[in-house]
Amino acid sequence: MKRVQLLAAGSIAVGLVVLALKYLAYHLTGSVALLSDAIESIVNIATAIVALLAIRFAAQPADTNHPYGHHKAEYLSAVAEGALIVVAALVIFREAWSALYAPRIVDAPWIGLAVNGAATAINAVWCWVLITQGRRRKSPALVADGRHLFTDVVSSVGVLAGVAIAAITGYRILDPILAALVGLNVLWAGWRVMKESVGGLLDEAVPDEELARIRTVIAANADGAIEAHDLRTRHAGRMTFVDFHLVVKGSMSVTEAHDICDRLERALKAEIEDALISIHVEPDDKAKHSGIVVL
Repeated sequence: MKRVQLLAAGSIAVGLVVLALKYLAYHLTGSVALLSDAIESIVNIATAIVALLAIRFAAQPADTNHPYGHHKAEYLSAVAEGALIVVAALVIFREAWSALYAPRIVDAPWIGLAVNGAATAINAVWCWVLITQGRRRKSPALVADGRHLFTDVVSSVGVLAGVAIAAITGYRILDPILAALVGLNVLWAGWRVMKESVGGLLDEAVPDEELARIRTVIAANADGAIEAHDLRTRHAGRMTFVDFHLVVKGSMSVTEAHDICDRLERALKAEIEDALISIHVEPDDKAKHSGIVVL
């Protein structure tokens, strides 16, 4: 978890560097498209701060009021990031609208584009780091932050190409049009981030591939039991919750049934990092003959 917090703090530092470069590019050129790109970087910093706070809160151990931990705080952070992204899109639309009626002359375009290109390259590398590490460490906040940065990279590449075309052709109107397109891209990114985060808050089940792995582990390590049924799963931040009913012979002792449960928990935790497992033991007359058959 400390590694996740360091990455989240790193996003703030990277965001400040990128913002400085993008604002310098706007200052050199006066391009509203480059200004919209800089505005998006302000949101990047704000979302990185929100992500860091949420990750720190999610790392707190379970307590009396939160017996299952604070892991869902990361989903709340991603929802907040989505809302901030929408605000950024509205600001960009306002700048594009004003520039549409009074197109501006783009000064020193090539120097400004070079500076903006350097900022975009930094963002591209960092978004790859965030998404890769966020998935590896099961951090929704880091993944959401990385995906947001990726949309920033995509829109920045489009802005660079568009401003270059506008400088070559002399079509000033391209500048506010590009800014509006950046705003649309930002708006779409905010919707995606919020949609995925709401799914986590609503206790969505694990993906089908992961569910198949869980079923295979249960079937292969429940020797002595009859079947497992009513398997349920959900994600909460980096934690994966798994619960199911395990059917054993009615004559089996509590100790024997408990040993089977311990073996299943060890196997599942070896397969799925940060898993929290609950097993309800039932006698054989509760068998449904429709769950996981023990191998």
